[in-house]
Amino acid sequence: MVPLCSAVWGHQPRIGTSAGNHLANRLPDIATPTGSEPARLLDELKRVAVEQLAAVPAELYRPIEEHLQHALRLNQLGARRKDLMTVLSLRQRSAGHVMRYRELIASSFDDFRGRALAGQTGLPLGLVGDNELQFHLAGQRLAEAIGQRYVQPLQLLDLRFDALSRALGAPATSNPVGATRLAGAFLQLFRDAGISDTLQPLLFRQYEQELAKVLGPLYQRLNTQLAAAGFHADLRRDKAAAPASRPGVIATPASSTVAAAAPQPASPSGTGIDLFRTSAEARVRHQTLRDLLHVWRDGSPEAGDLASEQHSGRAVGADRRELRTEELVSVASLLQRESQEPFERALTGSGDLRLAIREQLLEGARRLGVDTDYSCFAQREEDAIDLVGLLFQSLLGTHALLGQTRRLYARLVMAYVRIALTDENLFVRPDHPGRRLLDALTQSCESNDGASPQDRELLRRAGSVVARVVADYNEDLAIFELAANELQDLLLQQRSRAEIVERRSAETVHGRERLLQARLQAATELSQRIAGRPLTAPIAQFLEQHWQHHLVQTLLRDGHGSRRYREVLALGDALVAVDQAATRCDGSEVADRVWALHRDLVECLSSSGLDDQVASEWLAGLARTMAFPDAPRDVQPAPEIPQLADDSDDTRLLRVVGGTASLDFDPQVAERLRQLIPGDWLRLVDEDGQEGSVKLAWISPLTSRLLLVNRRGVRKLVASPQQLAALVKAGRLQVDSAALPFEAAMHQVRERLSVATAAA
Repeated sequence: MVPLCSAVWGHQPRIGTSAGNHLANRLPDIATPTGSEPARLLDELKRVAVEQLAAVPAELYRPIEEHLQHALRLNQLGARRKDLMTVLSLRQRSAGHVMRYRELIASSFDDFRGRALAGQTGLPLGLVGDNELQFHLAGQRLAEAIGQRYVQPLQLLDLRFDALSRALGAPATSNPVGATRLAGAFLQLFRDAGISDTLQPLLFRQYEQELAKVLGPLYQRLNTQLAAAGFHADLRRDKAAAPASRPGVIATPASSTVAAAAPQPASPSGTGIDLFRTSAEARVRHQTLRDLLHVWRDGSPEAGDLASEQHSGRAVGADRRELRTEELVSVASLLQRESQEPFERALTGSGDLRLAIREQLLEGARRLGVDTDYSCFAQREEDAIDLVGLLFQSLLGTHALLGQTRRLYARLVMAYVRIALTDENLFVRPDHPGRRLLDALTQSCESNDGASPQDRELLRRAGSVVARVVADYNEDLAIFELAANELQDLLLQQRSRAEIVERRSAETVHGRERLLQARLQAATELSQRIAGRPLTAPIAQFLEQHWQHHLVQTLLRDGHGSRRYREVLALGDALVAVDQAATRCDGSEVADRVWALHRDLVECLSSSGLDDQVASEWLAGLARTMAFPDAPRDVQPAPEIPQLADDSDDTRLLRVVGGTASLDFDPQVAERLRQLIPGDWLRLVDEDGQEGSVKLAWISPLTSRLLLVNRRGVRKLVASPQQLAALVKAGRLQVDSAALPFEAAMHQVRERLSVATAAA
């Protein structure tokens, strides 16, 4: 029986009987939408996209405004003040921006249908200035980031929209909600807004963060609606679309290659610039990496005995035969499902993973009857083995992977060796299914101790997909794609929980800082009223204990400059004046003032937990003291002023870089850290020596300190930019860190090879 989808858009099956012929004649009426149905579907997709994307511009300005106001409080004037005025002006025109953005999104769908007027949304041609060129280049980077983040749903949407355009009879064009379109709409929205060079990165980054809140659900909904309407997507490409195989390496079958998102053509509403890195540039970068690897392997002492004939399998002499790629792939396939204890030991620090891979491959080759005494690895195969070994060791060494999660990576080593032997795109393409799986696996396992049911479910699902990949992978990368998508879907569902934990951490730190600031201000006000003054013990005790506490509570509830705040200050001044009047034997003035202060004194004592009876008894005692002008008075010392940035939870790590007065840091690094915004990723070596990913979740408006959290949203550190800069200098914090684990690990591999090669 032929599936219904095979009859969609006029592809009917052949049926021999007359009844079958009658059914075949009726199939187009049943399965194929009429000419108006694709148009109605496109209108519905347009409505959904406009509704979900329309609010994005309105959410841009508040976070940027807070960031700039924070910079101004730090006396970073000049460009920051001008940028703040620009943002305030943009915020006033927010409603107009929302309407214009809705029109741009809608026009993308009109372009798709072929309805747009010629030149209606095109950018003007001609020479552009440096500022405008930088604006377009920033748009290029934005589109690249969107494309890399949503590779899988965009691939599906591209194919489904392509099928929809054919059904509409419209000319081929790009996905109306693709990365290029969204970046192009943003450029058009702000191209005449006079955005400065210093404001541009803040605006682009905030736009990307706001899009991240809606694009995942939007793409999923559009894909679902298109699929429900019969527009199915096949991610497989024929052999003509597959990358050219390198010499000496078996070409990957077409069925095993999940196509990358092709660069979208420039559209009338686009930027007119290619928004994706070309594959040629990526391959040049990969070749540079391999060149570093060759120098390091042949000349660096760090490479150890891997350069020796015994372990590397390479030797000089005509009697040595290079093992063919097909042979190594067969060996790796044989070993993939076997025990991976040697790899697990290497990944826990008991050996070198590259050496373990070589030994296992040679042992497997011997089991297949290959005489390994007269065989060696070719250079390209050695490159693949070394890169996989370095990648996995870097990945586990730089991410906080706890407990038994390291075993999952050990089980995957041989599968990735198989990929690397036949498909160098693993190290070239950012959207490669193998990379996406390692990214999703690391995001699921990093800092995950299984403390909550959600975290335990992530670990369980991670183990399940790894077991499935190890059992089922047989040259078809679709298994990696499915596994990555499964983990990413679960991560997306649980991301809101991490955001809640982040907000609670920020609220806790903010509440503590507000309390410390209130105590600091109250102590300062107290010092101004009593320091160096001779006061009776009851007055001094009342001011230090009850009045100061009442002032702190008033600051927290009503704020500085409020009417209640001024009343509490007046009460303190009045008590000091009463004591001074008592020294002058002015009994009537003392009595009148104490009586006038009765209500405020009772309220002040009540805030310290004393009831009316205790308050009345205390006032009676105060009156008796004031009745005797010769009562002893002592000169009051200045009260202790609390430290505003005191935070005992973080002293262990910050003690590494010394006290506040002796911080050793680079001022330029500190300034760079001040420019970070929430959502930026860093790498931190904590007090236990564990390295892992941390995200800037919040910046204190009171102390300028930065809250860093792990992937679970749990607080790792709260520190000032100067303290973080000292951690950078001590080698415990890395600012330039890729958000995705695979790229972060490869960055460290490149750094390691560069340093070792230079030393060699």
